[in-house]
Amino acid sequence: MSKQNSRRNFVKKSALGGLGLVSASSMAMTAKSYNNIIGSNDRLHVAIAGLGRRLGAFYAPIADKKSNVRLAYLCDAKQSQMTKAAGNFEKHISYAPKLEQDIFKVMADDKVDVLINATPDHWHTPGSVMAMKAGKHVYVEKPSSCTMEENELIVNAAKQYGKVVQMGNQQRSSAHTIQVIKKIHEGAIGHAYKAVAFYSNGRGQVPHQKAAAVPEGLDWNLWQGPAVHRDYTSETWNYNWHWYGWNYGTAEMGNNATHELDVARWALDVGFPQKVEVDATKRHFVDDGWEMYDTMMAKYTFDDNKQIEWDGKSRNSYNTYGSGRGVIVYGTEGTVFVNRGHYKLFDRKGKLVEEVSSGGNEGGVALGGGGDMSTVHVMNFFEAVRGKETLKAPIDDANISMAMVHYANVSARIHQNFDIDSKTGFMYNKDAMQHWGKPYEESWKSKFMM
Repeated sequence: MSKQNSRRNFVKKSALGGLGLVSASSMAMTAKSYNNIIGSNDRLHVAIAGLGRRLGAFYAPIADKKSNVRLAYLCDAKQSQMTKAAGNFEKHISYAPKLEQDIFKVMADDKVDVLINATPDHWHTPGSVMAMKAGKHVYVEKPSSCTMEENELIVNAAKQYGKVVQMGNQQRSSAHTIQVIKKIHEGAIGHAYKAVAFYSNGRGQVPHQKAAAVPEGLDWNLWQGPAVHRDYTSETWNYNWHWYGWNYGTAEMGNNATHELDVARWALDVGFPQKVEVDATKRHFVDDGWEMYDTMMAKYTFDDNKQIEWDGKSRNSYNTYGSGRGVIVYGTEGTVFVNRGHYKLFDRKGKLVEEVSSGGNEGGVALGGGGDMSTVHVMNFFEAVRGKETLKAPIDDANISMAMVHYANVSARIHQNFDIDSKTGFMYNKDAMQHWGKPYEESWKSKFMM
């Protein structure tokens, strides 16, 4: 058998292993179990699509020889992004990946085993499903979906095509967070009944959109992809798409609450909530181009009378809880504070019992990507594709946290609180269910709709 055929057989076998990784029982499977399925150390060929602020998260895990990967493609709808990314990777690897603007040419290359999907939000589920159809395993940045319908699409695609899919909620790979969550689950603070997740940032004024020429080198139609197409407006392609309506973005809930709500849900060991209650509005620069809420308080009620609260301030940097982001977990016998840098465990009277720092470099709220948690998280994904590790954030579990994002966004949009089926995730509100999915560019739907 040729070396190439042997490598391709590995990938086919790897796909079978991936089916287990997206099932409810996946987190209980051992590395030995996966090795029995795959048993290969073949090199993975990786493509990165979307070369913006998260690119820095992938330098270290791709360059690390232990990863045993080769960067095959750098792909972006804007030419200058590819040139810039190639220059940055020159500092980390000794070879030159191909630069390809057309993501469909990347997906059509059978030599590519893995797609790292770091595109804008509206591409996350459609692009990931298309990649799985093309035989690729997927590491998808948060938010992995924009709607509850997309939640179903990406999870079902992972199962149908037997692919390993991990979301980029990298705190799941944080050593100190794993340590303190284990302590909480073992009763270190008694019965954990409530968590407060928070985020504070001082984002500034956003320009109003104006008709403008498409920036040089940007394939605007490709950038829009599955989203409903429109003429280009200034300030859109470079980050401000987050705040310019729901066609491309998911507001701050999808942008950052994704992380903190995931840690809170993990700590309380809960699934879908029973109810969501939201107070959200635009409080700052009320006449600027920002089209969504910038301030939100949300409350989720779960089985066993557990609660998660969200306090999100996009444009007010006051650190209400002593940190720009993090989670506070309350129990009958104590409290835990945890963020990306450390955790503190207190007894019921508020005395500090234990403090552990990761010594890492990925805390704070600054824009940009990269750090020790991301490196470990991506390398965990590579090893899971090989069948040597269990995924830290398998897509079926990660998308339960994503559902919390969607419930809050829907509640904010319809200005109503509503109940939720904690078994299925369905919203008991006809107005809310109007936002179960979203509009797409009609000619694109056949590419990813299952």
